[in-house]
Amino acid sequence: MNEQIRQNRRSMHCPHFKESMRESDQSKGIPHPPHSHPVRGELIELPAFDALANNAAYTDLLDTRRSVRAFTDKAITGAELAFLLWSAQGIQSYRGANQVATLRPVPSGGARHPFELYVAVQNVEGLNPGLYRYVPLAHMGEKRAAVEYLGGFEDYETRIPALLAGQTWAGTAPLVLFFSAVPYRAEWRYQEASHRVMLIDLGHVGQNVMLSAEALGLGSCCCAAYDQALCDAALGFDGEQEYTVYAVPVGTPG
Repeated sequence: MNEQIRQNRRSMHCPHFKESMRESDQSKGIPHPPHSHPVRGELIELPAFDALANNAAYTDLLDTRRSVRAFTDKAITGAELAFLLWSAQGIQSYRGANQVATLRPVPSGGARHPFELYVAVQNVEGLNPGLYRYVPLAHMGEKRAAVEYLGGFEDYETRIPALLAGQTWAGTAPLVLFFSAVPYRAEWRYQEASHRVMLIDLGHVGQNVMLSAEALGLGSCCCAAYDQALCDAALGFDGEQEYTVYAVPVGTPG
């Protein structure tokens, strides 16, 4: 067994949480980090999605969900995108004194939710092609969604496969969801114990996205294969305080 495999295995071990929390920034009284990045550009309201996902029984979703790697050229509606975003990272309420944590449709260790959600758009009704960031605080406690426009995303059909380790099929998806980790949101409370739990939380997020896509009659595929440096550069991350951790192309199954 090589040393890298050994280190990777150890990173998934369950450490002693109580010991790690005694030395955390939370225990020292340091204010918690923001739950979401501030809006710096244009905030775009997406259509309401209340009536979209009421026609499929939950057992049917579990039975029919499969990874999809072929898409038609049909556009995603703004309401469909709104539902996907909300189901993955929407903020339902605050928790704890000083609003220290958020409750969302996905579970997260300590309700830390250390992720941001970005969307590379090729074909979504009502949105120009480009890069967007989901702004969960814009409609906290509501079943609505808004995105912040971050700029253009040129050569989508060739750029997406390059970002996703040569997976050419991903370039046909009308949109790709990119999740980033902002690790200090979890480290603030759990120190070295936080990173294993962040991996578990990503599984929760991915499953919510895939089931939500299935409920809308859409297809998706969670991608753990991506070029770290290219993705971080394309999305504007420094690779340390924020970095890419997951990608999910979504579209109408071909």
